[in-house]
Amino acid sequence: MAKKAVISVFDDLLGALGASHFSVAPAGAATQQQFPRAVLVSLNGIGAEIAPRAVGENPNGGVQIVTRPGLVLGGELARLVDHGYQKFFETAKVKVPAAADTLRALHSFTELLVEAVGGETYYNQALGTTSDVYVYDRLKGR
Repeated sequence: MAKKAVISVFDDLLGALGASHFSVAPAGAATQQQFPRAVLVSLNGIGAEIAPRAVGENPNGGVQIVTRPGLVLGGELARLVDHGYQKFFETAKVKVPAAADTLRALHSFTELLVEAVGGETYYNQALGTTSDVYVYDRLKGR
């Protein structure tokens, strides 16, 4: 019985996101292995992968954000990497400088998605966009 509640909550959220002009597509292969029902939700070129929460984690069901929001490049999510002097969106194949407009779009997408999923907003994330990885040149070789 609890499993049906999880499915309906997840499907209801996907329907609501679709009605709010979000695009919904199957998640990447790596994510699908760990989360079989995961989907890529995107809006204006920014996306994130979400999946239904496991029954043991929340008896009322729910949805979890599986991968942090990022720029969708060629159907793949690019993660935000801070190199100290510049932020970049990076995939295995592409490295694109992050512009201020793109960072603002990422921040507003993250706020919308966290609100839709019913997640928590943390202080440092509410102030602005946080990077997935921090890589500083001066620390290489130490």
